[in-house]
Amino acid sequence: MTETTAASEHSADVIVVGAGPAGSATAYHLARSGLDVLLLEKTAFPREKVCGDGLTPRAVKELVGMGIDISEEAGWLRNKGLRIIGGGLRLEMDWPELATFPDYGLVRKRDDFDEQLARNAEKAGARMYERCNVGAPVIDPRTGRITGVTAKLGEDKTPVTFHAPLVVAADGNSTRLSIGMGLHRREDRPMGVAVRTYFTSPRHDDDYLESWLELWDRRGGQDRLLPGYGWIFGMGDGTSNVGLGVLNTSADFKEIDWREILKAWCASMPEDWGYTPDNMTGPIRGAALPMAFNRKPHYTRGLLLVGDAAGMVNPFNGEGIAYAMESGRIAADVIVQAVARANPAQRELALRRYPKVLSDTYGGYYTLGRAFVRLIGNPTVMKLAAQRGLTHPLLMRFTLKLLANLTDPTGGDAMDRVINALTKVAPRS
Repeated sequence: MTETTAASEHSADVIVVGAGPAGSATAYHLARSGLDVLLLEKTAFPREKVCGDGLTPRAVKELVGMGIDISEEAGWLRNKGLRIIGGGLRLEMDWPELATFPDYGLVRKRDDFDEQLARNAEKAGARMYERCNVGAPVIDPRTGRITGVTAKLGEDKTPVTFHAPLVVAADGNSTRLSIGMGLHRREDRPMGVAVRTYFTSPRHDDDYLESWLELWDRRGGQDRLLPGYGWIFGMGDGTSNVGLGVLNTSADFKEIDWREILKAWCASMPEDWGYTPDNMTGPIRGAALPMAFNRKPHYTRGLLLVGDAAGMVNPFNGEGIAYAMESGRIAADVIVQAVARANPAQRELALRRYPKVLSDTYGGYYTLGRAFVRLIGNPTVMKLAAQRGLTHPLLMRFTLKLLANLTDPTGGDAMDRVINALTKVAPRS
């Protein structure tokens, strides 16, 4: 291989670091627009990721937009809506009928889901390197701009330097690339933790996502309310994904072993559901949920942040995949427009639009979400909301639209108009 060939293989118009939903979506949309894209993934597919595996209609819309085959024949399990359990009550709500989003969600395990998105980006023309562990950014000392990344490639960890005038950080919550560019997590933004595992279960083909607003530990003949909320998602393959999420606004956030909390909650469930240690198909795993723009700025000196690296998780419901794919699409659109500009000054002007687009799209909604997080961090408030709210189906339908961020921007119903108005008047920061 000549030096020129090696240089071209390791150079591109854009480098995307991380082939999760955010990175693969970014790479797909960039490649579809004709740009040369390098997609660098730390591990090799298939690989494990901690997630509830449930996709709302918001995520489904992005998959359809990328041409993913989401048919049942292709292995996707559809769901009708959300079942909420709390306060001794149980309420099933179908996803709303909207012009903007489909009226169904999906379930798919992340190891398979992420690989499908990454291969889809490859089919669109992106060049992917697996087992490519990206280290530090390469920074031009004259301008301070990022011009590439260093990495260790393959099982033998061969040092490689990749070059591009633009780099997208899609490397998750830890985002070493962003930290290398001086971007650190904002401590004033909420952070969540999710833990989950899989069980073989007769409930595997449930066509509703199930959310538990109260988690009870009933061991030893006592009823103890546990912090956080739980979920049960049937996977359609003989297993259920069972997990819980907790926010750092909870007083117990730092002191409690969340894996033990999950075990205690599962032990309180009916035995015939199968959520027992003997039926567990894998270990309990945990992951952080970076919420509500907890790392900024989203663009600086040639680097754009997407997905978890940008703190894009919805604070209302802990959903991250939809916003990962959306932010990837938005970033790609900004990059494509910038690259088409005639000179560096015009390109930079276009790139600086990216944080504003994100703020206009999500800023007000995330501000509302931060207020919501502070409220439900109080277990008394959470318990009262569960007991009172579930007795009012109309209120809960409004809540479903708000928590899942599912409204029509124009021409919607009265609930849509109220939610849209709230997000518009809420401060964006």
